Amino acid sequence: MGARTLVIGLGNEYAGDDAVGVLAARALGAELAGVADVVESAASGLALLEDFAGYDRAIVIDAILTGRHPPGSIIEMSLTDLGPVAAPSTHQAGMPELAVVASRLGLKFPAQTRVLAVEAAGPPAFGEPLSEAVAAAIGPLRKSVMAQLERWAHEDGGEEGACTTTTP
Repeated sequence: MGARTLVIGLGNEYAGDDAVGVLAARALGAELAGVADVVESAASGLALLEDFAGYDRAIVIDAILTGRHPPGSIIEMSLTDLGPVAAPSTHQAGMPELAVVASRLGLKFPAQTRVLAVEAAGPPAFGEPLSEAVAAAIGPLRKSVMAQLERWAHEDGGEEGACTTTTP
């Protein structure tokens, strides 16, 4: 039996650029049928643990606001690239914390996880649409997800690559 793969888009589709993960996952849903389970979620922190449990691999699509990249840039990371969640954050617990909690609970958590984070133009703004730069990142996000799935299809496991950034 092959590895179980999750593609999860995080965010609030009614909060401006925060919607990018959910909208990208929605755009990929039909295309990935039979290849990966695609989930849209507005949950955060430990509430996501159930979504990840039982998968071997995961691709997480989410918005990020660092101010270090142009809006719409795609920052690709592994779990080791992510630090702990710093306050204030809507996430309460980040991916590394989820992996630790899953391990302590004896739950299977994806051993291979890639995060595709899109630099937002600003903080979440309820009722606002995606900014043009972030909306333009959905096509490249799709290509990044497909490329990662292709890499996994040709690998027997191994170490995750270094963090890379793609500017639209």
